[in-house]
Amino acid sequence: MPNHPNRGARSAASNPEPAAITAAREAAGLTQARAAAVVHANLRSWQKWEGGERSMHPAVFELFMLKTGQQALEVEARAE
Repeated sequence: MPNHPNRGARSAASNPEPAAITAAREAAGLTQARAAAVVHANLRSWQKWEGGERSMHPAVFELFMLKTGQQALEVEARAE
């Protein structure tokens, strides 16, 4: 299924910037090790995300924000 719309590279704009990751961790008052533990990642992965060596998946960033109380869960109202 090479032409499937969900296949292929993600937009780089959807990934959080390293500065945003660092700012979110610092706002939560966590060390890199504790922040990594919050999202079930290892310390080296977190260091690479903050250092810009790897891109953090947007879902991981959203999970971190939710678990640290920095982002409210948005629930869409369903029309029935």
